[in-house]
Amino acid sequence: MSDLLRRRPVATPAMIAVFDDTATIAHACAFEIALACAQAAEGLIAPDVAAAIATGVAAVRIEPAELVDEVALAGTLAIPLVARLRSALSGAAAQALHFGATSQDVADSVLMMQVRAAHHIIAEDARRVRTALKRLAIAHRATPAVGRTLLQDAMPVAFGLRLAQAAAGIADALDQLDAAVARYTIIQFGGAAGTRAGLGGHGACVARRMAEELGLMTGPPWHARRGGVAAIGACVAMLIGAFGKLARDVSLLAQNAIGEAQEPVIAGRGGSSAMAHKRNPTGCQVALSAATRAPGLVASLLAGLPQEQERGLGGWQAEGPVLAELFLLASGSAAAMAVVAEGLDVDADAVARNRDAAGMGEDMGESAAIIAELLGIGED
Repeated sequence: MSDLLRRRPVATPAMIAVFDDTATIAHACAFEIALACAQAAEGLIAPDVAAAIATGVAAVRIEPAELVDEVALAGTLAIPLVARLRSALSGAAAQALHFGATSQDVADSVLMMQVRAAHHIIAEDARRVRTALKRLAIAHRATPAVGRTLLQDAMPVAFGLRLAQAAAGIADALDQLDAAVARYTIIQFGGAAGTRAGLGGHGACVARRMAEELGLMTGPPWHARRGGVAAIGACVAMLIGAFGKLARDVSLLAQNAIGEAQEPVIAGRGGSSAMAHKRNPTGCQVALSAATRAPGLVASLLAGLPQEQERGLGGWQAEGPVLAELFLLASGSAAAMAVVAEGLDVDADAVARNRDAAGMGEDMGESAAIIAELLGIGED
């Protein structure tokens, strides 16, 4: 079965691929290969045994549909996956596979590998949005528009100031996500109780070698210390919220009675099944829907922080699907708002007409200077 009818409208194909079953299994296999190679480098297993594991695991082809019922029964991917991999090996290689690791080591490391790939996708689209907004803000930094507070006409602002504020909010949120990903995408390798038992004091070196191979950072085991996952999730949600802020403003400006800005015209998008005359802000809809869902997902991550003792029950197991969902929503929101920002149709006549109707003049205060400061550009 597929849930693409639900997933594709809110997420990009690239992000769906990051978290799909095939990618998850591939990352788990990469973990086992990296583990064997690192242990061989530290003299814990023979080089030929590590080579046999690497060759054998790489040759195994496992269809996700063949594994799902076994995963549901076992409660974790690693148990049936390691069993299938062992059946493809023999002798010392079969015995050495997964040595010193536990199921959570696999699950957490796979999740962090997916986070790194997901972050790259999100950051690229977020930068697209900010670049487009910066261009528009500069173009309209001297365009007097109606400023609105509490949803009522207030005082004049530069039309570009609203766009510059949105750009700055997205940049701030992306900076925080960048920092969280850089700090917390750490290899998980601690073994059954997080002590790296049975490795003869080489556990930290094994972890370091694995991290280098898998593109992660190294550090002590963090089985029951889930602040990093919560921080990454919260930062993704804040970025979703920043896209939502832009979407809210654009959708309000697109109302018939205001008409100051519209999403770009794209064939097959923004229409109505019942009203042919409508031009719906569909990109904004995607972003606002994501912003509605994100806070509840983050609450699940925060609820999982009080993990039990060395390795918890139910808390960390809930995090993978939740964090994946946040990144999926963020991808759809970022991609949608990139299209909106890059093609935003600003109606300068409507801006002037609404301003004149409000009778508030053209004194925009220090709008131009604030825009320059927000965007890091010269005022002129």
